[in-house]
Amino acid sequence: MAIVFVLVALLVVAVLVTGNWYVWRRLFRDTTTGPGPVRRLGAAVITGGWLLFVGGMVASRTEAPFTLQRVLAWPGYLWLVLTLYLLLALLVGELVRPVLRRGLERRAAKRAPAPTPARDLIPAGRNTGAAPEPAEGPETTAPAQAVPAEGGSAKSGTAENGSAENGTAAGGSTAAVPAGPGAGPSRRLFVSRVVGGAAAAAAVGTVGYGTYGVLRGPKVKRVTVPLAKLPRAAHGYRIAVVSDVHLGPVLGRGFAQKVVDTVNATQPDLIAVVGDLVDGSVQDLGPAAAPLAQLTARHGSFFVTGNHEYFSGAEQWVEEVRRLGLNPLENARTELPHFDLAGVNDVAGEDEGQGPDFARALGDRDRERACVLLAHQPVQIHEAVDHGVDLQLSGHTHGGQLWPASLIAGAANPTLAGLDRYGDTQLYVSRGAGAWGPPTRVGAPSDITVIELASRQA
Repeated sequence: MAIVFVLVALLVVAVLVTGNWYVWRRLFRDTTTGPGPVRRLGAAVITGGWLLFVGGMVASRTEAPFTLQRVLAWPGYLWLVLTLYLLLALLVGELVRPVLRRGLERRAAKRAPAPTPARDLIPAGRNTGAAPEPAEGPETTAPAQAVPAEGGSAKSGTAENGSAENGTAAGGSTAAVPAGPGAGPSRRLFVSRVVGGAAAAAAVGTVGYGTYGVLRGPKVKRVTVPLAKLPRAAHGYRIAVVSDVHLGPVLGRGFAQKVVDTVNATQPDLIAVVGDLVDGSVQDLGPAAAPLAQLTARHGSFFVTGNHEYFSGAEQWVEEVRRLGLNPLENARTELPHFDLAGVNDVAGEDEGQGPDFARALGDRDRERACVLLAHQPVQIHEAVDHGVDLQLSGHTHGGQLWPASLIAGAANPTLAGLDRYGDTQLYVSRGAGAWGPPTRVGAPSDITVIELASRQA
């Protein structure tokens, strides 16, 4: 097992080194004419960016001062995602590079003057004693040589009255001028600069827009979910689903306030916080989470743990959210006026003896009543089906957060985002309100979802 781990680690290091060397080569080496400050600056920027990222990861794992974590996390995480999109943009540029080069070559060929046959250099009407041209056969072109006029001489293309400029002989004819020796390298340099500049602009624009989308705050998404067992009186019941806020060194108190204000503006009947609220200890993030005390709903706010709570001290956070006015559902159920609301711990709690217990949460309930389950990870849907749950509300996936990571997340989860059905149980997966790691989303915008329950009896 240890050998496998070492081999995987070496493979990861090799991929990272190769990828960063490729980025440096395309952005700095291929766009300059030789060694110099630009290449050295490029190497320093790439090395420094990765040192910031590694430093931020080490600081978060070793419980370094929270201020230091914040200082390192912002540039380190942004460098990570910027490198990803620089690499992707440069790889796309490999497809553009030969097309652009061929276009430049054709353009240069059209501009080049056509070669002039030697016979065109002989003035009309002169009898030079030259052998007559053959009547048939392919046209041949001899090296250009000026023929002297009477009493004159020609030397290396120079007429009697002076030197022919720019390859033009006496009589006004123009000979072919081949491209200079620097034409090829100059063209390659131009193509490298165009492709490198476009790739850098695309990567910076993508990361900038994706980061702005996260910092702006989540948008509200509304989804209607019909439940067969829901009574007519509960038709239109609104549940605000909040997942994956990820308060931490990057997203702090100001972001938490935006989430709270957005949720309260929807005027929900119930608020469901389905895990991954924080990335850090209560000591460091207690002030950041304080705005959660302002959450307001007719039937209250409920909370279940996510995997990141178990990385951050789950027991302490359960007590903290309870102090802030949320109701933790630790493998528990509460009976609301028109349906049952249950919650199970995240599977990450199994290592601490606090894993999900569906039997405890759902085993003795009345199955004639509709049941809504809060469970952080979509993979818990299969046990929900076995226990007759009508609707499971989850998060965890972030909708992939960063394309093409969404392809991996989609393969690892039964549902990546949105509403789906498994037997008689429906599953809704939120893309989450915040972001983990880089405060950036590409192709998976953040959301707070308002689930409106619909009674089929209505």
